[in-house]
Amino acid sequence: MEREGGCACGAVRYRLTSDPLFTHCCHCLNCQRQTGSAFVINLLIEADRVELLAGDAQAVDVPRDDGSMQRIFRCPTCQVAVFSQYTRPEVRFVRGGTLDEPSGIEPDVHIFTRSKLPWVTLPESVPAFDVYYDSKSLWPAASLERLEAVFAPTDA
Repeated sequence: MEREGGCACGAVRYRLTSDPLFTHCCHCLNCQRQTGSAFVINLLIEADRVELLAGDAQAVDVPRDDGSMQRIFRCPTCQVAVFSQYTRPEVRFVRGGTLDEPSGIEPDVHIFTRSKLPWVTLPESVPAFDVYYDSKSLWPAASLERLEAVFAPTDA
C-alpha cells in the first residue's frame, strides 16, 4: 500500500512504496524533546522505498542523550522533521505525523516506556518495553527478510 506525506508547507513531499518494516511509538526523552510532544510515531522502512516527490529534505545532525548523533531530515523551508536516520542509512524512520493520512498507522510496539509521561495510557494489545526489544522475536518474518536483504553486502 502506497502512502504519501510531506512537511507543513508542502515543499517536501514523499511516497512510501511499500508498507513499513515495523512501526515504533517511542517515548524516550530525546523524542519528547525533538518533537515537543509526549512521543513520536516512526515508520521504519528501507531508504530506497521512500520516494521523494518534491523538494529535498535537509539533513541536520542532532546529539542524543547517549552521546551519539541522530540525523533528522527537515524541510529547508518550514523545518518540519520528515524522517530520521539513527544508525545505518539504509533504513529511515519516517515520522508518522507527516503522512497525509496518519490515522491509517498504528504502532506495532511502544519503546522507552520508562520515560513515558504518566498520563499516557498504553493499549494492552500492543507490546511495550521499558527500553528497547529484540526485533528478531517481534518483527514479522517478511520484515526481517527485507531488513536482511537491505543490509546484505553487494557484489561489486
